[in-house]
Amino acid sequence: MATEQGFIGRTFGDRDDVMLTLLDNMIWPILAIVLIGVLVFVPQTFRSTQLILWGAVPIGLLVLAESLCLLSGHFDLSIGSIAGFSAMFTGMLLGTCPSCWSVTTSPWIGFGVILLVGSLIGLVNGVMIAKVGLNPFLQTLAFLIIFEGAKTAMQTQPVTGLPALYTQVGATPELAIGLMLVAFLIAGLVLRYTSFGQAVYALGSSEHSAREVGIDTERLIILIYTISGLLSAIAGLMLTGFVGVVPPLIGEGLVFQAFAGAVIGGISLFGGRGKITGALGGVILIQVIQSALNNSPVVGATQIQMINGIVLLVAILLYSTQSKLRARILASGAV
Repeated sequence: MATEQGFIGRTFGDRDDVMLTLLDNMIWPILAIVLIGVLVFVPQTFRSTQLILWGAVPIGLLVLAESLCLLSGHFDLSIGSIAGFSAMFTGMLLGTCPSCWSVTTSPWIGFGVILLVGSLIGLVNGVMIAKVGLNPFLQTLAFLIIFEGAKTAMQTQPVTGLPALYTQVGATPELAIGLMLVAFLIAGLVLRYTSFGQAVYALGSSEHSAREVGIDTERLIILIYTISGLLSAIAGLMLTGFVGVVPPLIGEGLVFQAFAGAVIGGISLFGGRGKITGALGGVILIQVIQSALNNSPVVGATQIQMINGIVLLVAILLYSTQSKLRARILASGAV
């Protein structure tokens, strides 16, 4: 009888482990189902897989930025506006359009400026949250509004006449896709194998506990938001290269897709749990859906924004269901 109970216990324990693993990697079966559905109903979407991945690069970098903030128990609503503002500001310096400032034509200065602008905005976000004590929602929402307004105040027409090398980074599919994959690879390795990554997860699990074990949480939060701003600026650079100009609406609305990609990818909204590989799966899923909507003869351009909202809602519902199932499994295993 004891042997039988031990066997049953091991069986149920193994089953719980399998269920938890499936829940933590839920993005992959969802992605497989969506890919099959798109292949059946909108097969023209896959005429160019490279184009899908190329279009995923800017949103991928924003998902990575958002995932880092979420893992630390925070979030950043301003990533899209940082991408747009940094791209517009740098474009005005480099561009030769009639209303551009035309300060320099050096693409290398442009690279430095766009990365510096994004990093500084992220740094200010981090300082205001960590040092001043502002709520992340209010702080990043304020910056979203401020920098979207500042972007529009600078220019209401596309910025043209940018140096060829400056746009070439985002305009070359192989280079842009490779950059995104390398960014995810580095982030995954750093979060898994370094003390910084362990500190991020510890901060997301409990800021008080992280502080108790000697982690400088204020410095860590500032660093996380600075990296988020840097990744957002790179996303702005990729968007500029993808389009070839800096459009006046660059970066707008992307924060919601970034949230959806991160959440569908298994990144916890409450911090301390999730994998960067899952976030990458979320990026691919979001881009495949977007490409399918753009190629669908049934869905009009005016309906895409509504459907994107539905995708975000579904992502939240999936996250809620996953969290409840996970809590139920863990509770049953503790009994």
